[in-house]
Amino acid sequence: MNDTTPAPWAGRAFPAPHQQSFVGTGVWDERTIADQAIELTARDPEFPAFVDDTGVLTRAGLWADAEALAVALHGRGLRPGDVIAFQLPNWREAAVINLAAALSGLVVNPIVPIYRDHEVSQMLGDCGARALFVPTVFRKFDFGAMAGRIRQSLPALTPALAHVFSLRGTGPEDYEALLAEGRGRAFQRPTVDPLGVKMVLYTSGTTGRPKGVLHSHVTLQRIMRQSAAFWGVAPGEAMLMPSPVTHVSGYANGLELPLVCGTRTVLMESWDAGAALDLIERHQVIGTVAATPFLVELAAAARATGRRLPSLRFFACGGAAVPDEVIPAANAAFENARAFRVFGSSEVPLVTCGWPHDEHLAATTDGKLVDYQLRIVDGDDHDLPHGREGEILARGPAMMLGYADAGQTAEAITPDGYFRTGDLGVLTDDGAVTITGRKKDLIIRGGENISAREIEEVLHTHPAVREASVVAMPHARLGEGICAYVIAREGTAAPSAQDLASHVAASGLARQKIPERFEFIGELPRTASGKIRKDLLREDVRAKVAG
Repeated sequence: MNDTTPAPWAGRAFPAPHQQSFVGTGVWDERTIADQAIELTARDPEFPAFVDDTGVLTRAGLWADAEALAVALHGRGLRPGDVIAFQLPNWREAAVINLAAALSGLVVNPIVPIYRDHEVSQMLGDCGARALFVPTVFRKFDFGAMAGRIRQSLPALTPALAHVFSLRGTGPEDYEALLAEGRGRAFQRPTVDPLGVKMVLYTSGTTGRPKGVLHSHVTLQRIMRQSAAFWGVAPGEAMLMPSPVTHVSGYANGLELPLVCGTRTVLMESWDAGAALDLIERHQVIGTVAATPFLVELAAAARATGRRLPSLRFFACGGAAVPDEVIPAANAAFENARAFRVFGSSEVPLVTCGWPHDEHLAATTDGKLVDYQLRIVDGDDHDLPHGREGEILARGPAMMLGYADAGQTAEAITPDGYFRTGDLGVLTDDGAVTITGRKKDLIIRGGENISAREIEEVLHTHPAVREASVVAMPHARLGEGICAYVIAREGTAAPSAQDLASHVAASGLARQKIPERFEFIGELPRTASGKIRKDLLREDVRAKVAG
């Protein structure tokens, strides 16, 4: 790092012990994204690599902008190993920033735009980000002002955040002006290790403490190559990307797939099923990877308008509960597309790649195991036979390097290199994986992982709350919503649902973390040892929602 607190992974050896067996075997393409971008640009410089609401970015344009940005960032003092964060919608500038980082040996930290002061401060402080790219204003929220507040608060934690760059508006350090600084100036590319850290992506921890997932150039490339081959994605074809490019699925399939497999990404700033129909037809989109609600709404829009989307061949969905009837209903709405469920996480992207050619398995399981090894274990880590439910442990060449926090890595990865997913499931003889439950205390709301503990900690700071327990509840559109069971403190005025919702909102948490439902009770159900029986709370709210 450059006159800053060292990155939390500084001094650790990469690739990690669980990845050593892949080095030099040909399993990994041991090049950086920048190495491959050079080749693709030389082959077809005018190919439209990215499309968004503002127009087309060709490979040549992408390379020119990325090189200019790399020069400018070097001029501002950023050096290989420094972290640059971006909290952007699905804008083509995110692709430029990502490639510029790869050219410069910088580590990217994508941050989902729904996050606010609380989460963003935690992430930037934890990874020691030196620079942050934000929209000036997006969806009526002033990101520039938030970044200013965070920059004022961070020196107490770390002196790292030196620059805040604003996009598509006016700000003290403008992105377009930054590009102009770098244009026409020579750039000396540093040597970049493709096996080292290239990204730190934060995910909700079950304790409320975010976990920084570390990936390299080669781990992310591996899953993109495998999934593209499995789904039959060819160079030159277009993929629609409505998933946030600051999530692992949107980042890999949206920002990096064009540089690995020579595809084109059609970016959607905001999801709208009608607009998606238009984009799919206009750009002859062949597939997408997105949350289940998007599939449901796209199929409904196709049925309502009689547009059968003949170019669309697949829709991989996950990130939320998928009722069995969703897949056949969607398939019936499209002329050629096959929808299927997939399973993975930031730590182990795309453990399964779905069942494109078997509608029954596509609808009733969470996909076919591809390129990973799986163990299903009981509470004592003993392996269970196929068909028995247990915790899913996964390992493979696309698995993360580890967490930014070495202690979290040690807890999450077994001595033989398997990642503890925290999901319960079964594995069949034919490689079908089905998720049956969740060991970790997470709520998956429309594809977003939300820590129940994080919300509970905020509720416990309300003066009228004695105890709170947060659980998932059924949600018709998003799969899961948030319900908080609350015990009021004696001797205080009983809080209302609106009081508590406002309290959570005022804490700086993202608005998506505000519980949609509050249940006020006298006692929480507990085990003999005093642990809260969240399974009973989930059953209770499920029955109430159904009623």
